[in-house]
Amino acid sequence: MEFALLAQQLFNTPLAIHPRKAEIAIAALAEQLGITQLARMDGSLVPAAMEDDEEFVSSPSRSRRTDPGYDLIGGLGLIPVTGTLAQKTRSLRPYSGMTGYDGIRQSFLTAMCDDDVKMPVFDLSSGGGAIAGLFDLVDTIYEARGTKPIAAILSESAYSAAYVLASAVDPGRVFVPRTGGTGSNGVICMHLDMAEAYSKAGLKVTFITSEGADRKTDGHSEIPLSDAAYAAIKADVDAMGDLLHETVGRNRGLAASAVRGQKAATFMGAAGVAAGLADAVMAPDAALRALLAEVA
Repeated sequence: MEFALLAQQLFNTPLAIHPRKAEIAIAALAEQLGITQLARMDGSLVPAAMEDDEEFVSSPSRSRRTDPGYDLIGGLGLIPVTGTLAQKTRSLRPYSGMTGYDGIRQSFLTAMCDDDVKMPVFDLSSGGGAIAGLFDLVDTIYEARGTKPIAAILSESAYSAAYVLASAVDPGRVFVPRTGGTGSNGVICMHLDMAEAYSKAGLKVTFITSEGADRKTDGHSEIPLSDAAYAAIKADVDAMGDLLHETVGRNRGLAASAVRGQKAATFMGAAGVAAGLADAVMAPDAALRALLAEVA
């Protein structure tokens, strides 16, 4: 069930994720899909599943009845957001290399209502993830501005969907380390065409659809992607991209065209500040001390 759920959230659905993180996520599913090795467009091989990414190490979750989903540090409610972002997981905290928008929402709202939390702070280290559920969560954070100060500390990077989340905090409170990254503000959708592989294996898949359901098979991996199906998916991806650019622009006081003009590039450290995506270059521990001084 977990494999099916993860595969459903990766294929034939718009994603806002850094290309390297997408590679690792796909590599994690390769064996179960019958794929022995993945290669990039330049011919280089993709590393074995999860081996090169510490974000995929499972972390034990505490009891939901006692764990609010954040750590209270001197008035700061530190909300961990790491690994691939998914619409829903089974934990308030990062779990098995993923963090769920449902858990982030619950942790954030709890922190907002906790009198001991003077400032919710997102501790972000993520290459992004699913579009589904992202913008509703980001709007919740954005609309909470002014109730309590809200900040984001990148340790080390926040790309794509993770950056959209970071952009929702208060202006002036996005901190990035000098080797950390921001950006990758775009949407991608992956389609896996298994038709040739099935043919070579002597298998043929026939879809039988009801009368008038001509588009019912759009995007299925068992058949090649038709021009009409590609155009329909592309339209959805473009619409999601427009929403992403408009949301980041609203959150950061930038024109949507300026965000789009970045062409989903990534920016390291000070370059992200210059691009308007971050506010200060600061090591995570230094940023934490600065925020602690602010709420003292």
